Amino acid sequence: MKRLVVVGTQWGDEGKGKITDYLAQSADVVVRYQGGNNAGHTVVFDGNKYSLHLLPSGILNPKIENIMANGMVINPKAFSEEIAKVKRFNLHISNRAHIVLPYHIELDKAYEALKEDVKIGTTHKGIGPAYADKSSRIGIRVSSFIQEHKFHDELKHLMEIKNKELKSLGSESLDFDVVFNEYKEYAKLIAPYVKDTSYLLNNYIKEDKKVLFEGAQGVMLCLDHGTYPYVTSSSPTAASVPVNTGIAPWLLEGALGVTKAYSTRVGEGFMPTEIKSELANQIRIKGNEFGTTTGRPRRIGWLDTVVLRHSKRVSGLSYLAVTLLDVLSGIDELKIAISYDLDGQTIDYVPSDSDDFNRCKPNYIKLKGWSEDITQVKSFEELPKNAQIYLNTLSELVDVDIAIFSVGPDRKQTIRVKDIF
Repeated sequence: MKRLVVVGTQWGDEGKGKITDYLAQSADVVVRYQGGNNAGHTVVFDGNKYSLHLLPSGILNPKIENIMANGMVINPKAFSEEIAKVKRFNLHISNRAHIVLPYHIELDKAYEALKEDVKIGTTHKGIGPAYADKSSRIGIRVSSFIQEHKFHDELKHLMEIKNKELKSLGSESLDFDVVFNEYKEYAKLIAPYVKDTSYLLNNYIKEDKKVLFEGAQGVMLCLDHGTYPYVTSSSPTAASVPVNTGIAPWLLEGALGVTKAYSTRVGEGFMPTEIKSELANQIRIKGNEFGTTTGRPRRIGWLDTVVLRHSKRVSGLSYLAVTLLDVLSGIDELKIAISYDLDGQTIDYVPSDSDDFNRCKPNYIKLKGWSEDITQVKSFEELPKNAQIYLNTLSELVDVDIAIFSVGPDRKQTIRVKDIF
């Protein structure tokens, strides 16, 4: 495959950044196609840890062309901070992407405060309000942002509206001059990278370059197909790539679904297989399950193949990449959810209604664990027999072949089972 999408199959934090970084060593182009700095991708190489929030995971390789596509919402301040940490890179930013501004962040906080007991659990990064403005056709796009006079006029008009809204929500209004004078400097930083990335990307494809498409979050946080309303404000699915990057759907050749060897979720919303015992904390500490963006502890659960089959259906998965397999070492008995019980009926799907989903009880199969340290294995055959059985069972239940698994955070601890890119 020369045009491959890397998709999170759970609620995000599956290790997409690590897998994208690993595959990017064979890529010519890496494209981030949606989301903003509410996402966090951690890449570890030679013991050095890099936390990426906006930048594509190929940014650490100076030979790769990196694209921030039109489906993204970009916080210029966060961008300036992140890009300062990267020394050599090739980057192109879509002139059709939207800008996240301070009033988006303040509105995000205010909306969450109003929800009280029914909070979504946002990261307070302003992503939802920015996408809402995009849909309401009052957003500021990169093409306007980098034209100082146009940015000035659009921002002036919008801040009059947004300050009224902030006051009505009990929040303080923002000073136009302060915001404009700060953000016009960020615009100067961004301007040299701005292009029509759809045009650029289609030319790369015509040149037969190898392209990786990278999303943020996971399928279960998709605005349409996730566990609504506890979702993000865009679609992380492979199906969203064409509209979010400006290419034809038939140009994609496959999707690699990234899943942890167990489940995690950060923020609010139901997770059927959540572990309530001390084992959850042991896995959390061993797997370093704390948000890259917020530092929030992630909730821990058993692997859920109902979720994975849902992701396969609504997004399309050609292969699986299983991460953090090493974290399960030392657990005597492992569980995998194969279906749910909903009001006495066995179901094999994720209900659309949140109340129905909340009543689902998982049905498990149990597998024997393994005690060996697997962090140094270099092949599937080197894994303990029970670890092999665990991976094979996962593949059979989802009916998707495993192409990659990882046994540690470093790029060198990633093992290919199939050559797919």
